[in-house]
Amino acid sequence: MKKGLLTALFIIFAGVLAACGSSSSEGDKDSKVITVGATPTPHAEILEEAKPLLKEKGYELKIKNFTDYKLINKALATKDLDANYFQHVPYLEQEMKENKDYDLVNVGAVHLEPFGIYSKKYKSLKDLPDGAKIIMSNNAAEQGRMLAMLENAGLIKLKSGIEKVDATVKDITENKKNLKIKNDVAPEMTAKAYEANEADAVFINVNYAIQNKLNPKTDSIELESPKDNPYANIIAVRKGDEDSDKVKALMEVLRSDDIKKFIDKKYKGSVISVSE
Repeated sequence: MKKGLLTALFIIFAGVLAACGSSSSEGDKDSKVITVGATPTPHAEILEEAKPLLKEKGYELKIKNFTDYKLINKALATKDLDANYFQHVPYLEQEMKENKDYDLVNVGAVHLEPFGIYSKKYKSLKDLPDGAKIIMSNNAAEQGRMLAMLENAGLIKLKSGIEKVDATVKDITENKKNLKIKNDVAPEMTAKAYEANEADAVFINVNYAIQNKLNPKTDSIELESPKDNPYANIIAVRKGDEDSDKVKALMEVLRSDDIKKFIDKKYKGSVISVSE
């Protein structure tokens, strides 16, 4: 009887040890594995370059690729990731407003992707004719960003005093050329809309432009200015993890001179490294 009881206790104890030993590295601040979610271009490419640099610091970097923006913060919030790398602060803030259970923080910017607008018919925004159709993405956090480019080109005027990051098409007070703005296209579909010639001009995020063999610096008819730009791409983590050793190591590498040189050489101005 005693022997059976001891055997049962041993099995239970072994099971507990096995469960502890098999816990996932995601969400474990002390783990030497860093799992980062990212979109393929340029984020995952930059992370691949960071792998050997992190290995020198004693960490293994695992990269999980995503093509749908909406899944990446969810994966971080549910502890499937240690960090993610794909978004800027306005997008993160919008996601936090829409998902009250997300408790995520920005731990620093790595690079800027200047937004571009592309056309198969016209050489500049000023060449657009009356009634021209323009496609924007349905990303609410970037509506103001795209509208500001149209305003800077003199095509529209936005409501006086409106913060550009908060502007929507409803804030357009003047549209002399009667531009037809379509803003219900998913970001990943904008490059396809451009290739299919579905509009006179199409806004395309840099990552999707590069994935579709477009060079933002030479192929766009207008490229966003990096000056005082709030849309730098950041590393986000769960609140409470920002001071962990693994996150500090990740940021040190991504802001290193080696990574800055890689970004400058590979993307030739289409992606711009930032230090803060």
